[in-house]
Formats: sequence, C-alpha cells, structure tokens
Amino acid sequence: MTKIAFITLSGEGTILLGKLSCKFTGASFYVHENVKGKIKAKRFAKILELTDEIFGKYSGLVFVAPCGAVVRAIVGKISGKKTDPAVVQVDVGGRYAVSLLSGHEGGANDLALEVANAIGAEPVISTTTEAVKNFIVGVGCKKGKEAQKIIEAVKSALKEAGAPLDKVRFIASADIKENEAGLIEAAKTLNVPLRFIASDEIRNCAKEFTHSEFVEQKVNLPAVAEPAALIAGRRTKLVLTKRKYDGVTVAIARENLLSLE
Repeated sequence: MTKIAFITLSGEGTILLGKLSCKFTGASFYVHENVKGKIKAKRFAKILELTDEIFGKYSGLVFVAPCGAVVRAIVGKISGKKTDPAVVQVDVGGRYAVSLLSGHEGGANDLALEVANAIGAEPVISTTTEAVKNFIVGVGCKKGKEAQKIIEAVKSALKEAGAPLDKVRFIASADIKENEAGLIEAAKTLNVPLRFIASDEIRNCAKEFTHSEFVEQKVNLPAVAEPAALIAGRRTKLVLTKRKYDGVTVAIARENLLSLE
C-alpha cells in the first residue's frame, strides 16, 4: 500500500492540489462538494466520514485544510505509529507542510518534505531525533554529476567543518536541481533528506553569502550552495563557506537551536 490521498475543503486548496498532482502521479484527490468548478477529484460531504472511509486505505494522507479540522478528523482512528498512515497537514497558502502523524515510522516526515519540495513550502518536522540535528549542507553541482563525487565532496566538507554526518538535518539545493539523478542518489546513500529551495527565495535571500558570476550566467541564480544552506534552516549561520570539489560546490550552515545553546 503506497498510494497517497490528497484532501481539501476549499477552492484555495484545489490550487495546491493542482500543483501536487503533477508531482504525485497515481495519487487520489478528494475535494469537498461545496467547492465550485470542474475539478478532477472525488467529492465528499463531511471530512469525518471521508476520513473514516479512507484512513486505512492509503499509506499517506495529505490534508490541505486547517490543522484543527485535520486533528478532529483523525483523532478517533489513531491506533499506533507502526500501523497508522502518514498524515501531513498543509495550509491553503502553501506555506507549511506539517508532519502530523506517523512521522518517522510511518513516513510522514519524508512525505512532508516531498510535499514541501513540490510546492515550495517549509517542511515542519518535530520528531526529536530529527529536530536536534542542526547542520545543513548546501550543494550545487554540474549537470550530470555522479553521486559518488557528490558524496565525497559532502564528506570532505563535513570533515573540514567538524560536523558529523548524523547531525545533518538536510542536504539543500536549488529547485532547478530537483531532477538531478546524482544529487538524489547521493542524498539517499548518505541517508539525509534532500530539500529543494525555490529559485525566487535564493534570489531574494537577505542573508550574506558569496555571489558567483559563473552561476548567475549559467542558471540565473546568484549562487546555490551557500544560500540554499542558509534558507533551509532556522537561525542559520555559515560555518563553512563554499568549497569547490571537481564540479561540486558545498557549503555548510549551522542552526542555532535554542534548547541546545
């Protein structure tokens, strides 16, 4: 059972569902019957009744709806983190993708990140083992760069920064690299979630980073590795400025975790 269901109560939510449908082929879509317009989705009358019907039929449920409505819909159906589906909640503005239920065991953390990457949202993951990780590795690479070269570059940068791999929260890059096979494979091999930052966010990044005329000419971005690392976390500061390794650029940012400082 690997199917995902997307559910929304509003017309605004259907806009996000349209974007998500391009990334999640084979998913099911449910829209409240009061939402007007011709929409390719199954209609439902009550979210509680719909959730009763589909809770055990999908590996993941993504609600584009208020958090309170989602909690009330799932509360009576929860049985355990090893059996419940992954549940992710997204606000209709597409700002946040919240891993709400079955975060680690059920895959909601990964699903929240997938959804966030698809719509340019902030993934919200509160699982303790993930939340205490405070390094973010920004990566830029030439097109077609092989995974092993990227892995070697990341490990070299981490060693130089004195940052352990098991404390890396994200590998981050620009959204123009979302289909870069080597980068995707490298993140999987390193067992680190891969987050893609919207190009517009990088262009508008207010934090200090080194601009690159070469990158500007090639991909119309001021840089990739440094701004991606800074934007992908909260209260970030570069602990390793960009390093170049044979077609791979790596920078490392550290988050200031208030509970650990």
